[in-house]
Amino acid sequence: MLKRAVWQGLVAGLAGAVVMTAAEKVEQRVTGRPDSYVPARVLARLTGLPETSGQQPRWQNLTMHYGQGALVGVLRSVMAQAGLRGAWASTMFTALRLTNDQILENATGVGAPPLTWPRSEFAIDVVHKSIYAFATGAVADALAARDGAGPGQRHAAMRPGRHTDVGPLPRVAARRA
Repeated sequence: MLKRAVWQGLVAGLAGAVVMTAAEKVEQRVTGRPDSYVPARVLARLTGLPETSGQQPRWQNLTMHYGQGALVGVLRSVMAQAGLRGAWASTMFTALRLTNDQILENATGVGAPPLTWPRSEFAIDVVHKSIYAFATGAVADALAARDGAGPGQRHAAMRPGRHTDVGPLPRVAARRA
């Protein structure tokens, strides 16, 4: 399961990052909001690359933007392989994506906690990360569905709903897939 989740997640996360980037570019044309160089600054801090004031090297921005999108996509793929699929799973994943950004940005000193941001910037970030999460989820779910039901889905099929008298899947059945 994990080997499939890695390659499927990298593909799904990259696809999600592409869709999010397209949505960001449309939004920026409408709102006039400039490009953010936070991804490049985070990458520079994480790797020890030299930092510059103002506009950062485009390759650093793209590397961090797409690299982070691809890597975090692996988490969504693990969710899909386990049987956590659909809109609810993508909604949960949105929080993971936002959290990942904030950990990296705040730990490196590049960003500030979102509650200190102007509300409009916070809303834009949540919308874009939601677009990423749902696009990534759609791809991860489609790829995982080719492998069949995940362990969670097989457990749910034993008796629909949550019941205290339905035990876990046997270990062999949980590992299948």
